[in-house]
Amino acid sequence: MSVDLSTVKRVAHLARIKVTEEEAEGLRGELNTILGFVEQLQEVDVEGVEPMTSVAAMTLKMRADEITDGAKAADIVANAPLSEDNFFLVPKVVE
Repeated sequence: MSVDLSTVKRVAHLARIKVTEEEAEGLRGELNTILGFVEQLQEVDVEGVEPMTSVAAMTLKMRADEITDGAKAADIVANAPLSEDNFFLVPKVVE
């Protein structure tokens, strides 16, 4: 696949990047090099290779899934002007 100058300008426009004619020509070469590398990756045989997220085998540390109130309710409403039973009290605004 080869990228032409109009495609480079369109990509630059979509990325909100202002490029001159000289810069566009340089970017055209760089994009063609990148796409050539991607085409090389398409040729690699990955049949039977398991997908992985890391090169080293690892397991995530898990914690027990326990539902709690956080034991912070009293601390949260401590600075509230009005509170009752760990709830904020607000003035009535609709009659």
